[in-house]
Amino acid sequence: MQHSNIFDYKKYRYFKLAVIVILIAFAAYLLFEPAVGHYGGSWLGYGLGTLSALMVLWMAWYGVRKRRYRSRGATQGWLSAHIYLGTAMTVIVTLHSGFHFGINIHTLAYGLLLIVVTSGFFGNYAYMIYPRLMTENMGEDSLDGLLLRIAETDKLARQIALLMPDDINNAVARACRETYIGISLLEQLRGFQADCPSAQAVQQLTVLGNDLSLEQRKLYRDLYSIMVRRESLVKRVRQDLMYRARLGFWLYFHVPFTVALLVAMLAHILAVFFYW
Repeated sequence: MQHSNIFDYKKYRYFKLAVIVILIAFAAYLLFEPAVGHYGGSWLGYGLGTLSALMVLWMAWYGVRKRRYRSRGATQGWLSAHIYLGTAMTVIVTLHSGFHFGINIHTLAYGLLLIVVTSGFFGNYAYMIYPRLMTENMGEDSLDGLLLRIAETDKLARQIALLMPDDINNAVARACRETYIGISLLEQLRGFQADCPSAQAVQQLTVLGNDLSLEQRKLYRDLYSIMVRRESLVKRVRQDLMYRARLGFWLYFHVPFTVALLVAMLAHILAVFFYW
């Protein structure tokens, strides 16, 4: 999928449709004020609410449809419609409520809808930005390939460090032993390790190399070059894991809250028809 074409799909077909839907909803809201005022239980509120419920079901069906192996049609077009009509739906739902909110199941459903739409916006942003950044960061390398190169630099750096003074050996050993990559989800999302031992080792080596003998200086230059290359590899791996984590993290909000929205919407409808 070419994400640059999602928003202008078929000459902005679904953007135009969303604008039309919003304008019609606003015109109905401004021109036809029910005798009881604007609220979800008026005839206009029922109409906008019914349209909103159908749109929510259609939006939820998109998530099922795009995972079906034999699904036909342009998934790209569905996604474009998902974005624009989902945005229009928030306007329609707001007009449906008549701007009446409180501590009840109805406002809960509205709040869940906003969370779903907001997380969807971030998901669209993520799929537009992060794949390109991942390509720029990794180039022709793979994650497994970078991890293998880090392991190789670890081995070579340790071998050279054993021939150096203890302070240099200890700095290298600590960097190889205590550098963590993507241990926790938070670390993956941040893309860095606080007080990274690899970065500290490179900084220490710039100072510790001043008092070496002539015989050790060549080994030191080789070791320093290896550690700098190692730090660069670690940063690239962390960046890749960060992009991957951010690319998928929004789904932890979008999918569960979509399910919660469907349940809350059903409770909202039942409450309206059976208790009002």
